[in-house]
Amino acid sequence: MKQCLVVDDSSVIRKVARRILEDMNFEIVEAEDGQKALEECRKTMPDAILLDWNMPVMDGLEFLTSLRAEEGGESPVVVFCTTENDVAHIARAIRAGANEYIMKPFDREIVEAKFQEVGLI
Repeated sequence: MKQCLVVDDSSVIRKVARRILEDMNFEIVEAEDGQKALEECRKTMPDAILLDWNMPVMDGLEFLTSLRAEEGGESPVVVFCTTENDVAHIARAIRAGANEYIMKPFDREIVEAKFQEVGLI
């Protein structure tokens, strides 16, 4: 079973993402900020990461930059999932190593389509 790390400071978003991803046969690990997410990745590198941008402690972009510098950190597929929807933010995320970008609010159809595009399902 593939593992997905859901990183968002909103417990509601994490819960919604968990339900969708579990239905898609992913094992879910959660983190409420980038620092905790990095700690999770150091324990076990996930197959995929659903990542929020705006979080306390360490934001999504800082996390992504740190992740890609870690040993094995190039392997997870990272899908940003955020309200930041301008072209500049999307470009920064892709340059930092994001594989895809989803806008909030999202639903199962959107998540499934993006995960299919990047070859996770």
